[in-house]
Amino acid sequence: MFSWFERRLDPFPPQEPTEPPATLTGFCLHYTRGAWPWLAVSALLMALIAVAEVWLFSFLGHIVDWLSVQDRDSFLQAQGWQLAGMAAVIMALPLMVMLHSLLNHQTLMGNYPMRIRWMVHRYLLRQSMAFYQDEFAGRIATKLMQTALAVRECVIKLIDVLNYVLVYFLGSLAIMAAADWRLAMPLLAWLGLYLLMLRHFVPVMGRVSQEQADARSLMTGRIVDSYTNIQTVKLFSHAQREATYAREGMGGFMTTVYRQMRLVTQLNTVLYLLNSALLLAVGGIGIWLWLGGELAVGALAAALGLVLRLSGMSQWIMWEVSALFENIGTVKDGIGSISLPHVVDDAPGAPALAVPAGGIRFEDVSFHYGKGGGVIEGLTLDIAPGEKVGLVGRSGAGKSTLVNLLLRFHDLEGGRILIDGQDIAGVQQDSLRAHIGMVTQDTSLLHRSVRENILYGRPDAGDDAMFAAATQARAADFIPALADNAGRRGYDAHVGERGVKLSGGQRQRIAIARVMLKDAPILILDEATSALDSEVEAAIQENLYRLMAGKTVIAIAHRLSTIAAMDRLVVMDQGRIVEVGSHDALIAQGGIYAQLWARQSGGFLDAAN
Repeated sequence: MFSWFERRLDPFPPQEPTEPPATLTGFCLHYTRGAWPWLAVSALLMALIAVAEVWLFSFLGHIVDWLSVQDRDSFLQAQGWQLAGMAAVIMALPLMVMLHSLLNHQTLMGNYPMRIRWMVHRYLLRQSMAFYQDEFAGRIATKLMQTALAVRECVIKLIDVLNYVLVYFLGSLAIMAAADWRLAMPLLAWLGLYLLMLRHFVPVMGRVSQEQADARSLMTGRIVDSYTNIQTVKLFSHAQREATYAREGMGGFMTTVYRQMRLVTQLNTVLYLLNSALLLAVGGIGIWLWLGGELAVGALAAALGLVLRLSGMSQWIMWEVSALFENIGTVKDGIGSISLPHVVDDAPGAPALAVPAGGIRFEDVSFHYGKGGGVIEGLTLDIAPGEKVGLVGRSGAGKSTLVNLLLRFHDLEGGRILIDGQDIAGVQQDSLRAHIGMVTQDTSLLHRSVRENILYGRPDAGDDAMFAAATQARAADFIPALADNAGRRGYDAHVGERGVKLSGGQRQRIAIARVMLKDAPILILDEATSALDSEVEAAIQENLYRLMAGKTVIAIAHRLSTIAAMDRLVVMDQGRIVEVGSHDALIAQGGIYAQLWARQSGGFLDAAN
């Protein structure tokens, strides 16, 4: 039974995620698609339960009247059928409550927010590199988790509150008015004051809650940033500085907590005053009417029972409404990070890239990171299929930017980039990057096993291909000795966040094995051997040359060993190509390359990328 209800709503819908609306209502509706039928059935059951509970209070008043006036011997004969009807309602209530609970807890509470997380996560994975460079990773993850739960709570709490307000308040009003219109007047006055109180307190709490959600994600982001960069923190002995940095975030969060708790105390006090006044008014008017013979004892008992029930309900509704606005604040905060268009997106119906040869052309390329000046300006460069080109230049010359544009991490502001005659802006990004292998100077591994990290290059490869790639990259020598805290060893050992459990050289060799396994026709090397010592570098250099064979290669070159392998060197300065030629020809020119060469030391060019 539980499994059947758990399968009613798919937590992982297969539809491709689309950009969500930036409005609160549109955002919630966007992520509630597919869940509406079950929400509607749940709301109907809740309304039926509320109607039954209100009717029981009314029936209680009738019983009091019957017991006070009817004879014991004829009581069952006169009221038997009505008592049987009430018994049937009482027996049906647990069944309705169970069905409502199954829908809520098995179908909706888990699956509904997971659908949102799944859709948002897939949408965010398609965001540009600039999106992730502008935000803490921990902050984005926190907003994803918070927003998914907040959307669920907004929708479900709104349905709950509307159900109970309509059924309980209107039902109670009808029962009291049916007994005597004067008995309903205190309830109308209380309802008006209650709504005024909601109108005053709830928006204020909503604003504070939105500030609190933002402060919470900022606090979490600061903490995660410290943990992610723990090596840097320890190297510079800045544990206390990081504690202070986190405390500033925590202090900002606590400021919003204090404001919220002050409002809670004020709200509780006012609500109890209103509820006490309602009980006194209904009780006083009811007794006055009974003394005058205008109200039956049962009606007074039902009215007082309803007032006591409404007092408890008003507390619940107030907190539900407050929680609703708190979650609205959280959703609004999340919308600011989630409802952003993809800056770099595939064109509608974009075909997959085909790379039969691997020729690359940068055609009058301009890019300035939107700043209007000077990173890449009017650059044209042709790289023949299978040619190996080294990019050289001072820091800030635009080498990494050029590579990032080829990978389409950013869209061009002018010009085109062609691969085998195909404009990369018109093909699928996944297919573009599938044809490019890259080894970076700053190697980052996934916090997974060595096996998963190497197979990331080609997930469908078998173990034999993986072992061969590890051997070629000279990683097979150290992998069998690896172990983690969970007792996993060798290729099953986990490498830690960003590969922190491995040395720089070990990370680099696993990264090289990953690219070797991918075996893409275009290869980008950002000083692929920089983290290796000379002995290991010499050992894998031959295999790296073998990896480059038959491929079009772009290498950001700082090191003699890399430069020597290139067919042609391209020197960049301030976003432009200023020199092109072989090593000897460029030395003879006496230009920028010759100056960099003169300052090199130990095989490195004095030009950080």
